Amino acid sequence: MAASLGLHCHHYHVAAAANPLRKAAKQALSSLILKSSKPHHHHSCCYNSDSVGAKEIRSPDLVALEYADLNLSDKISGELGHVRIRQHVNPLSSSFSVPAKVPDWKEVFRDPTLPLMVDIGSGSGRFLIWLAKRNPDSGNYLGLEIRQKLVKRAEFWVKELALTNIHFLFANATISFRQLVLSYPGPLMLVSILCPDPHFKKRHHKRRVVQKTLVDNIISHLVPGGKVFLQSDVLDVALHMRSQFDAASDELQHIEELDPRVPCDSDGWLLDNPLGIRSEREIHAEFEGAKIYRRLYQKRT
Repeated sequence: MAASLGLHCHHYHVAAAANPLRKAAKQALSSLILKSSKPHHHHSCCYNSDSVGAKEIRSPDLVALEYADLNLSDKISGELGHVRIRQHVNPLSSSFSVPAKVPDWKEVFRDPTLPLMVDIGSGSGRFLIWLAKRNPDSGNYLGLEIRQKLVKRAEFWVKELALTNIHFLFANATISFRQLVLSYPGPLMLVSILCPDPHFKKRHHKRRVVQKTLVDNIISHLVPGGKVFLQSDVLDVALHMRSQFDAASDELQHIEELDPRVPCDSDGWLLDNPLGIRSEREIHAEFEGAKIYRRLYQKRT
């Protein structure tokens, strides 16, 4: 079932070392799906194209290439105005303490009994939209995002693409996750938390989304065999998330324990993204030369 949502646990690969020029241009332009590669330390590069000539490649260009097949409309700016992304939001603020309204799932999804993937901190939504478009009949996708303008833009794109298996909610996951998944008619098969706000200062660590209450709610509502995928380009954040989920080893197993073919480094971090598409932050971070720290857990059956 998890594979039907886009998570293919047996199809990992380790990308070989490659010239950044070839990775950024040839592979991106030919497949539009850039798999994780060894990070490089160049902030830009150039490639030659017969049609456009030499062009400097920056990380936003790679994001556009990775999600090019979505063909998202530019008219969004006219509908909603400029969507400025506020990078840091305090989820403990009283303005985010009201639980999100539980939607009528029959109105949100064409078939509300399908397996559900929840992406906590869905950002722009492109990542989840790509998965939903790729798997239109096998699963539903719910994005929870605390920045309301991003939710409105993502919902605009969903309507524009006429997708009936994806929905975005303006919600504080810490407050709303439990009631949302508890009311969902189908099974919760996959939860992803990808590059959450690091809240670097120690006094702000309590603002981090992965806290014991949320972890407990995720585990208790996952069906047996359901999975949790974690990812961050900040080691301290990755270790924080890992410690929270490792502590539930009586209920969760890391994928490496279940399938030794899954490539991990010596510290137990997955070497590749199993979802078939990189998140926007993942693309930016790898472009800047950062390592991505990943963990994938499965609930014991």
